[in-house]
Amino acid sequence: MSDHLQRSRVLVLPTVLFADANEDYRSMARDALLEGRNATDLRTAADATEVLAYLERAGAAEGAVTPAPSLIVIDSELPGAPGGNGLIRTLKENAGTKRIPIVALGADHDPRAVEAAYEAGANTYIVKPVTFLALVRLMKVFTAYWLETAELPPGDAA
Repeated sequence: MSDHLQRSRVLVLPTVLFADANEDYRSMARDALLEGRNATDLRTAADATEVLAYLERAGAAEGAVTPAPSLIVIDSELPGAPGGNGLIRTLKENAGTKRIPIVALGADHDPRAVEAAYEAGANTYIVKPVTFLALVRLMKVFTAYWLETAELPPGDAA
């Protein structure tokens, strides 16, 4: 194999966009992925505006350095316009993002919150883990399912 071909092979990890207003929780999610040895590139956002800005950069041009996410995790109470479930709805109505799986993280098992997330277009709803160990387990499970097990449409996932 030529040197050029060897140098051009770059391992591209699937990207998870994790949106939560709490900086400590975003940091805990990053640590949980590392602890669980998940082979993913975690990108974070603090509000809906940051998510939309990230996605705009990710699709701005071929060869963009901002990777398109293979999975988006959104706190269902995420601040900013359109916020939480409104953001999920916006992403599911957009041709460029509608096929990206979205995990909604909610505060509790409230049936109304679960229904609202699914009505907005979430692919799954999970009660937000409060301990680090529970978050490690959760990150392992949903990244394994969405990024390794599920068959996603071509070109919509890394």
